[in-house]
Amino acid sequence: MMIKQNLEDVETHFAFGENWARYADTVTDAQIEEAIAGLQALLGRPRLAGKSFLDIGCGSGIHSLAALRLGARRVVALDIDPTAVATTSHLLGIWAGDLSFKVAQGSALALTPATWGHFDVVYSWGALHHTGRLQQALQNAAAMVADRGSFAFALYRRTWMCPLWRIEKRWYSRASPAAQDRARRLYAAWFRFIGRRQFDVDAYIAEYKKNRGMDFYHDLHDWLGGYPYESILPEEVEARMERLGFRRRTIIPTTPHAGRTHGLLGSGCDQYVYEKDSRTT
Repeated sequence: MMIKQNLEDVETHFAFGENWARYADTVTDAQIEEAIAGLQALLGRPRLAGKSFLDIGCGSGIHSLAALRLGARRVVALDIDPTAVATTSHLLGIWAGDLSFKVAQGSALALTPATWGHFDVVYSWGALHHTGRLQQALQNAAAMVADRGSFAFALYRRTWMCPLWRIEKRWYSRASPAAQDRARRLYAAWFRFIGRRQFDVDAYIAEYKKNRGMDFYHDLHDWLGGYPYESILPEEVEARMERLGFRRRTIIPTTPHAGRTHGLLGSGCDQYVYEKDSRTT
């Protein structure tokens, strides 16, 4: 008989926090500036100054820090992984000074305005598709948005290879460190083989920090191990968000290079910004 997993239990998820802790140890001023630029480019106007900001799946905490640096008056950073919570607390403690923030452990599947209130900006980059219940997580996160507020998030785009990647991720998340290391080396070689026909792979990796201040090899570990795993098409997101009372402001499609179109190297994230339609509230 199949035992139903409690998806609000961190033990049912890949240990993202350990990876983010290693990444946080390497954060520099330059990476913070890239994170700030990436967040501002995604959100556009209105600015974050004076706004409240909820970071769902905060990871290392670098984007909560970016929100604070952009003038957010109140930042709440949540993650299901206790190591990510500790890492975010540490990073903000070092870099955020006396700015107002709160870091707590919590699952997107348990989010409720009754606990945290509403926020002017709700942000979740690459986290909701790892909850095991994407549709519920999307609905819960949307419910946290204040009237006329913004919801910015990124989700994996579905490809025909997603079922195979789900199997890989399930294996990787349970594999030994040695086996994970071999898998990363194999993927990196595959990435170079496929990618070199389409773009400058070395330049792509060297400039990866321009991708929201992140690091290619830390993101690689997250990609291979990101379980639970779901993906979704933009038209499905649009239909869902309309039903939840939102209207689209921005969509930034995933870059269709390096085998992403068919999922040979995995799936990139489409980035979305929706606004809560006051006509429905």
